[in-house]
Amino acid sequence: MVLGLIGRKLGMTQIFSGDGKAIPITVIEAGPCSVVQIKNKEKDGYNTLQLGFLPKKMNKTNKPLMGHFKKGNTGAFCFLKEFEVDDTNTHKVGQEINLEIFQVGQKVTITGISKGKGFSGTMKRWGFSGGPASHGSNIHRAPGSIGCSAYPSRVFKGKKLPGHQGSATVTVANLEIVDRQVEKNLLFIKGAIPGGKNGMLLIKPSKKLSATTGTKK
Repeated sequence: MVLGLIGRKLGMTQIFSGDGKAIPITVIEAGPCSVVQIKNKEKDGYNTLQLGFLPKKMNKTNKPLMGHFKKGNTGAFCFLKEFEVDDTNTHKVGQEINLEIFQVGQKVTITGISKGKGFSGTMKRWGFSGGPASHGSNIHRAPGSIGCSAYPSRVFKGKKLPGHQGSATVTVANLEIVDRQVEKNLLFIKGAIPGGKNGMLLIKPSKKLSATTGTKK
């Protein structure tokens, strides 16, 4: 069994349940993905399938990747990712993997890159309240004192300070598949997922156990 697919986020919408409740939905173009390379435990130390997503022209890639694609004779792809499998003998290079590996109602774990927000101050990045807004205050959005006096004469690691926000790898577990359209390669996920439109996503079955029931989700 292939333990995942590569996809991209198309946007969000909503559907209505039978009792009239609005359900937020994220639409994902998931696959089809082609097997570009197979790695086995005997030769490489682990069993994985390297999948390619979104075909592109061969002359639009660099020479190292061009040689890699020509070796498998699969064509060029925009994205390449490896997924663990139990057995590689049931797969072959060039095989196409689609949404049939997922079922409606199944829980999945999705990884994406969050939206980048650039350099942000402490109020936006960490939710600081800021300084007084009036009465002659000269400190409105500054973080304030951060030092540790003469000892240890440095700022401890992990201090909440201004800096780059967003553009980080974010994983959300136990998202429910509400619907799927295999012929259109569309996956409908309940709730929001990290990233903006056309952002690349990794979709895998959830292995996390519920803290309340102890059952696999």
